[in-house]
Amino acid sequence: MRNFNKLAKIGCVSALALTITGCMGAGGSIPSASAPITQTEAQQGAEYHPQFLAQFGGAMTGPQADYVEQVGKNIAVQSGLGNARESFTVSLLNSPVNNAFAIPGGYIYSTRQLVALMNNEAELAGVLGHEVGHVTARHSQRRQQATQRNSILGVLGAIGSSILLGDSSIGETVSRGFLQGSQLLTLSFSRSQEIEADELGIQYLTRAGYDARAMGTVLASLAAQNSLDASLQGRDNATIPEWASTHPDPASRVQTALSKAQGLSGTVTNRDTFLSRIDGMLYGDDPEQGVIEGSQFIHPDLRLAFTAPQGFYMVNGTTAVSIQGQSGQAQLTLAPYAGDLESYVRQQFATLGGEGNNLAPQSISRTTVNGLSAAYGTATVNNGNSQVNVVVFAYEFSNDRAYHFQAITPAGNAGTFNSMYQSMRRITQAEAASVIPRRIDVVTVGSRDSVASLSQRMAYSTGQEARFRVLNALGSNDQLRAGQKVKLVVRAR
Repeated sequence: MRNFNKLAKIGCVSALALTITGCMGAGGSIPSASAPITQTEAQQGAEYHPQFLAQFGGAMTGPQADYVEQVGKNIAVQSGLGNARESFTVSLLNSPVNNAFAIPGGYIYSTRQLVALMNNEAELAGVLGHEVGHVTARHSQRRQQATQRNSILGVLGAIGSSILLGDSSIGETVSRGFLQGSQLLTLSFSRSQEIEADELGIQYLTRAGYDARAMGTVLASLAAQNSLDASLQGRDNATIPEWASTHPDPASRVQTALSKAQGLSGTVTNRDTFLSRIDGMLYGDDPEQGVIEGSQFIHPDLRLAFTAPQGFYMVNGTTAVSIQGQSGQAQLTLAPYAGDLESYVRQQFATLGGEGNNLAPQSISRTTVNGLSAAYGTATVNNGNSQVNVVVFAYEFSNDRAYHFQAITPAGNAGTFNSMYQSMRRITQAEAASVIPRRIDVVTVGSRDSVASLSQRMAYSTGQEARFRVLNALGSNDQLRAGQKVKLVVRAR
């Protein structure tokens, strides 16, 4: 979550949500390979591109971003799309989530976190070729048309579906309010469109001389990362929930992609080149957006910290921190503040309710939390045949700055997040200074190195070996050899 001044520059994204399509997460006929990007498509992409960058951490610059752009444009040429090199815009996003995206007009994106998960240039080309395939096949436009025929709740996926599914319009409006202002606000492609894009990406890899198996191996790494994340977060289901990822079941696509690549002629991977180009890349949360350390979120610039309840896990977005679990979901975010905390709370309820829905708290209570002035209220919302509790809990940090949690739980469970509300605090300058980002460090395996010894250098207190193996696409029984290059995650000094 960014600071207030940066957030104030981010525009409305509700229209954007109808056009962005995330993937690596009903196909139809593919347009002529020579069909160029139309002026209408280019204009649409240019309109949404700045908003999209703002929602996903902004575009990175420098040698690493230049390298991703170069690989992306080179693979776009293989699509045969008219004027592809000039028409495509390739961006490396400053985001700690594993994802890649495409929007109309030839705009394709990969997060730095997904790039860090890759192990060679062919995998990078495969992911970007997959996104080029979405553009070539005009998948975004088809999903946009489908969106206009469905409710936004159905399209975005039910956030906390066990709580919010139902036909109540206010329930849908509240859920939409929770989705907006976070990095979760994207559409997913259909399964057939994902497979079609995989196949197109494999075609582009082969034409460029790359090893086409890279599409399958990068999907395998993504599936392994999903499983590891679930384990580290204490979730039983190893699949990223629909509301938290636009990658629809990469594990199920691995064998299909590997099968499609069998017998194809490409052999280039450019592993060492790739690793040298991503050496030093920021990994995980950017301190400027706050960092998640275990169950604690700490933001050195905003000088705040809080702790999520046991059994919940967090997703850090550009404009909000989401806290997710089986018994509820919440977000920490902010809004313009004029010095009246009670009015601020009422305004957040009205915003969550949306136009035409009079959502208001039953009452507003004042309190103090760790020296911070605070106010909170609760509303009960009809949601189909059931009810939910909506809580807004706000804190004043200065005369013109406030932050608030907004939470949804099943009716009668409004206290689910009480410990989190009470954990909000200011942090000291020393605590802020102690937040040091993590980065990728590419090292050469020595004769005395092993998976166990190198894993101890990973900048984590838990899951060091599991993280090391997934990061380097090593199976549970794979060992290292002297001279091999591998990635570590270390603290940047």
